[in-house]
Amino acid sequence: MDKPTNLTGHLLIAMPSLLDPNFARTVTYICEHGEQGALGLVINRPLDMDFGEVLEQLALKAADPALARRPILQGGPVELQRGFVIHSAPRDWEATVAVTDSIFVTTSRDILNSLADGRGPEQALLVLGYAGWGPGQLEDEIAANAWLSVPASADIIFDTPFEERWQRAAALLGVDIATLGPQAGHA
Repeated sequence: MDKPTNLTGHLLIAMPSLLDPNFARTVTYICEHGEQGALGLVINRPLDMDFGEVLEQLALKAADPALARRPILQGGPVELQRGFVIHSAPRDWEATVAVTDSIFVTTSRDILNSLADGRGPEQALLVLGYAGWGPGQLEDEIAANAWLSVPASADIIFDTPFEERWQRAAALLGVDIATLGPQAGHA
């Protein structure tokens, strides 16, 4: 039997047939994938809150008003109070994981302090909550045609407007996802 593909550092693109309201038309950045399961962050679901509101709750203030207006994303349905920062610049923050050579995820407050003070990474997504899969669950969903996967692109993660990420991520595979029907089959 072939060893399953490790999807760490990939984007999961929800197929049109995936109707679960938590994941319909989403793009999820897989931060960790292994025998114990997978953890991902949805990168195209802005919440009705901005970074300034999060900073206020932490008694911090953004030095740059544009930073305060940056949207917060809903990373998934699990632990909606748990925060993640997906960013492009490595530094010595307390809880940073290098997902790839150029994309990192930090969960410690010190990165929020750095961002508020204007010393944080230029490219950063602020995410609350995450998506989680148990052992073998993601592989089963992929086999059931719920997801497409493609190596992550920093351009999709940091520069593409949220409402275009689903179609642009699929286009990395040469797929016009808008033309796919909601029914999936196996040959």
